[in-house]
Amino acid sequence: MKVVLDRARCTGLGICESLASDFFEIDDDDGSLLVLKDEVAEADLMEVEEAISGCPTEALRLLRDSE
Repeated sequence: MKVVLDRARCTGLGICESLASDFFEIDDDDGSLLVLKDEVAEADLMEVEEAISGCPTEALRLLRDSE
Protein backbone atom coordinates (compact mmCIF):
# COMPACT_ATOMS: atom_id res chain seq x y z
CA MET A 1 0.00 0.00 0.00
CA LYS A 2 1.14 3.50 -0.74
CA VAL A 3 0.26 6.97 0.57
CA VAL A 4 -0.73 9.46 -2.13
CA LEU A 5 -0.70 13.21 -1.43
CA ASP A 6 -2.70 15.75 -3.42
CA ARG A 7 -0.51 18.83 -2.91
CA ALA A 8 -3.16 21.11 -4.40
CA ARG A 9 -5.53 20.22 -1.55
CA CYS A 10 -3.04 20.13 1.34
CA THR A 11 -3.00 23.23 3.55
CA GLY A 12 -0.31 22.01 5.95
CA LEU A 13 -2.47 21.86 9.06
CA GLY A 14 -0.39 18.97 10.45
CA ILE A 15 -3.15 16.73 11.72
CA CYS A 16 -1.65 13.82 9.81
CA GLU A 17 1.74 14.52 11.40
CA SER A 18 0.23 14.45 14.88
CA LEU A 19 -1.42 11.08 14.15
CA ALA A 20 1.38 9.38 12.17
CA SER A 21 4.66 11.23 12.71
CA ASP A 22 6.72 8.40 11.20
CA PHE A 23 5.00 9.06 7.88
CA PHE A 24 4.21 12.79 7.76
CA GLU A 25 6.01 15.98 8.73
CA ILE A 26 5.27 19.65 8.17
CA ASP A 27 8.34 21.42 6.75
CA ASP A 28 9.47 24.16 9.14
CA ASP A 29 10.71 26.35 6.28
CA ASP A 30 7.61 26.66 4.14
CA GLY A 31 4.81 24.78 5.95
CA SER A 32 4.39 22.17 3.23
CA LEU A 33 3.72 18.53 4.01
CA LEU A 34 6.55 16.06 3.61
CA VAL A 35 5.67 12.40 3.15
CA LEU A 36 8.52 10.69 4.97
CA LYS A 37 7.50 7.16 3.99
CA ASP A 38 4.97 6.46 1.29
CA GLU A 39 5.04 2.66 1.51
CA VAL A 40 2.75 1.39 4.28
CA ALA A 41 3.32 -1.98 5.92
CA GLU A 42 0.41 -3.92 7.36
CA ALA A 43 1.66 -3.19 10.89
CA ASP A 44 1.35 0.57 10.28
CA LEU A 45 -1.93 0.49 8.41
CA MET A 46 -4.24 1.50 11.27
CA GLU A 47 -2.08 4.52 12.19
CA VAL A 48 -1.87 5.74 8.59
CA GLU A 49 -5.58 5.20 7.92
CA GLU A 50 -6.38 7.30 11.00
CA ALA A 51 -4.13 10.09 9.73
CA ILE A 52 -5.72 9.95 6.28
CA SER A 53 -9.25 10.03 7.65
CA GLY A 54 -8.26 12.93 9.94
CA CYS A 55 -7.24 15.15 7.02
CA PRO A 56 -9.90 17.88 6.79
CA THR A 57 -8.99 18.74 3.18
CA GLU A 58 -8.96 15.09 2.02
CA ALA A 59 -5.48 15.60 0.56
CA LEU A 60 -4.33 12.09 1.48
CA ARG A 61 -5.43 8.70 0.28
CA LEU A 62 -4.16 5.16 0.42
CA LEU A 63 -3.49 3.36 -2.82
CA ARG A 64 -3.85 -0.35 -2.28
CA ASP A 65 -1.59 -2.75 -4.20
CA SER A 66 -4.50 -4.01 -6.29
CA GLU A 67 -5.37 -0.50 -7.59
